[in-house]
Amino acid sequence: MTTLPVIAAVDGSEDSLRALDWAVRAALTREAPLRVVHVRQYPAWAPPEFVAVDTADDPVLDQVRARLADGAAGRPEVEYLSRMGAPGTVLAEVSAEASLLVVGSRGRGGFASLLLGSTGIAAARDAHCPVVVVPRPGRQVPEDLTGASDGPRVVVGLGVDRAGDDALEFAFAEAERRRVRVQAVTVYPWPPQIWAAPGEFALPVIEEAGIAAETRALAEERLGPLRERYPGVAVDLAVDGGDAAGRLVAHSRDAELVVVGRHQRRLLVPTRMVGSVTQAVLLHAAAPVAVVDPHGAGQDGGADGERAGEE
Repeated sequence: MTTLPVIAAVDGSEDSLRALDWAVRAALTREAPLRVVHVRQYPAWAPPEFVAVDTADDPVLDQVRARLADGAAGRPEVEYLSRMGAPGTVLAEVSAEASLLVVGSRGRGGFASLLLGSTGIAAARDAHCPVVVVPRPGRQVPEDLTGASDGPRVVVGLGVDRAGDDALEFAFAEAERRRVRVQAVTVYPWPPQIWAAPGEFALPVIEEAGIAAETRALAEERLGPLRERYPGVAVDLAVDGGDAAGRLVAHSRDAELVVVGRHQRRLLVPTRMVGSVTQAVLLHAAAPVAVVDPHGAGQDGGADGERAGEE
């Protein structure tokens, strides 16, 4: 069976070249070909048939060829594709024939102060395969996380009350390829919201220790099948109370990858979306972030990833 390629989206910016380097390593670990895609923005007045025309003599791809030639001994099979159109739209189209799409957090366009560019947001929302967004180096994360794990690992958001294991499956497979452990992070809301009639005072009747213990038991139950399928992957389980996005961002320190799910489509909201927790992790995590679509190519279930990395 033919292995689907890893796609690296490039535009000549430092961010995209950083994503290219990450994609090369990903293709090697998957024993997959690498497809380098440069999308040239088309003029606003261009007719629709002009959008999908392949172009030649692309200086950005020439730059990539020269960069990859320096490490030819350790590079995968490479294919180059130059397209013209809206980057978000074209990348979503080409992702239908990919195992992974890798983009930088920022490109050449837009405001330099933005933490995540429009192409990264569009790719995370619309791609048909998992998307990895590679951040700029030097992002700072909170230092106040007691008992946080460190060292090489794949961090994954684990929602104990959600069906589907797509994000978990992706995280365990990636950890196995990299020969690192998985750190599953599940977050319960704390302090709980106490509802009372106006003028009344309600005391919490739930102890945090009980909530934490129940959450841990449910998380272990969900992790059981993954432990069986990936016996060589060590697993750390972090059970935290508070804000899911903040906990995942804090756990991203020193991680090789953070895995979250895309917002699961629902009956009244059938369009693809990026949930609030996933978007916050994309904006602030110190490690590359993989967004896994429960409805993408090769995905049968629905880990929407927004309770500890899912919404």
